[in-house]
Amino acid sequence: MAATRHWGDFMSNFIQTEARNHILIITLNRPEARNAFNKAMADEMEAILDAYDADANLRAAIIVAEGATFSAGQDLIEAAKGGMAVAAKRGGFGIMSIPPEKPLIAAIEGQALAGGMEMALCCDVIVASTSAIFGLAETKRGLVAMGGGCFRLPKRIPYNIAMEMIITAEPKSAAEMAHYGLVNKLVEPGTALEGAIALADLIAHNGPIAVRASKAITAQSANEGWSDELAWKNQMPILEKVRASHDLKEGLRAFAEKRAPVWTGS
Repeated sequence: MAATRHWGDFMSNFIQTEARNHILIITLNRPEARNAFNKAMADEMEAILDAYDADANLRAAIIVAEGATFSAGQDLIEAAKGGMAVAAKRGGFGIMSIPPEKPLIAAIEGQALAGGMEMALCCDVIVASTSAIFGLAETKRGLVAMGGGCFRLPKRIPYNIAMEMIITAEPKSAAEMAHYGLVNKLVEPGTALEGAIALADLIAHNGPIAVRASKAITAQSANEGWSDELAWKNQMPILEKVRASHDLKEGLRAFAEKRAPVWTGS
């Protein structure tokens, strides 16, 4: 079993982390730049997500932000100098090419624009304040939403609405995004983190090996367009670790004994 990470190691001027029981809270902390990402932030996010996936004590993570903006995306001043916010392995913002294997929740207050929205699209669940705004604004600057927005957004909301957002670069409200199915939970302003923690607690009470496998099957089948025939075949290797786990035996035993299971992640 992997050793528990000392999450204070990741404290910096740009991103802060806090482990609360089985939940990791990742806080973007560059409000003076609207939490726009530079290369240092991308590298740090990649290191945090690597450690999150490896930490057996953690079962869910939340991305939240300090200040009035969730994230304005790439730091364009840095980009003009050639400094793109791309990490070596996980790509843009340290997350866009390879999101974590464990569940990730976005807790959004304010604006999630351009790469900020693309980062939200890397999350499995989105909790948003009613005052939040979502937009892929890249074409306003002659750019393309190449951090996954052009292909992830049409999988999460109706195609025509996604196309409208991408080619007009006009934002939409959190209420609209909830109507189209992107936002899982709308909450009052100032309570997005609280709402995300409530969902993370629900996840953390479930078997961690089963949750990780369930996320893998769901994400891969959707992203790769598995047919039912292929899905029956492809899910089997993912299920093997669950079938062989102590947690499966514990879950069944706890049900029979009418008690809460004690998960070990093994």
